This record gives sequence, structure tokens and C-alpha cells, in this order.
Amino acid sequence: MTDRSTILATLDQGFAAIAAGDAEAAVAGFAPDVVAFELQPPLEFSGDEARDPDGLRAWFATWQAPPTIALRDPRVEIEGPLAVVYGLANMRGRKTDGADIDLWYRATFVLRDGKGAWQMIHTHTSVPFRMDGSETAALDLRP
Repeated sequence: MTDRSTILATLDQGFAAIAAGDAEAAVAGFAPDVVAFELQPPLEFSGDEARDPDGLRAWFATWQAPPTIALRDPRVEIEGPLAVVYGLANMRGRKTDGADIDLWYRATFVLRDGKGAWQMIHTHTSVPFRMDGSETAALDLRP
């Protein structure tokens, strides 16, 4: 496998673990010093807090079944032991209140070659917000 395919396989394993509801496997690719900027508060999760599967388990409990996540046309940049993957991600599923979710958002992942295995050292997910004074999240956008 090339570095590019190994890196994308690492991300796909995390997405598959989320779809399977396996919180431990979903965070297994995170480096001990990972820093995560996620959709939910707070502004930053880092280290053990970001790697703790309990938060993910609590999030899974808000879904009828764990959601699926896919990264559309990911761009991969590799320079030495660091790689950056970015693109638009789609999350789909049904919440416990019956609401169907089909959310597009922006995602960036930074990985470090950890002696043969690429580990996530940074994640950043975000949705744009409307700058019309309402300051509401623009959850209805589609690529």
C-alpha cells in the first residue's frame, strides 16, 4: 500500500468503527497528543480527553443506530512524516427523536507517521454559519 492509501484506510477504519458503534475502535487511531476541534463544544479536546471513548458512547446514544460518515473526494498532502487530509464529509442517520440527519460539513485531519502506522494528531470539523445577523449554523448546505 502507498502512504496515501494507508492514510485513507486509517480514516475509513475510524468511520467504519463509528458506523458500527464501536467507540474504542473509533478513537484507536488517535495519537496520545491528539488535539480535536469537533462540531460539539467545547472548543478543544486534547490528549486523553479526545481519546476517551465515553464521550463517543454518549453521542451514539442520541442516535437510533450509529450514523455513517463518508469523506467526499478527499485531498491528501504528504510531506515527510506528516499528512493532511481534507474535504467535505457527510454524516447520515436518524436521531432518537426520529429526526433524519443528512449533514455536510468540512473536515480536516492531520496524521503523523508513527513508525509504520499513521496516527491522528489533529482533527477539525466545522459547519459554516450564516453571516446575516442570525448567527445560525448553515446545516442545509449541499455540495
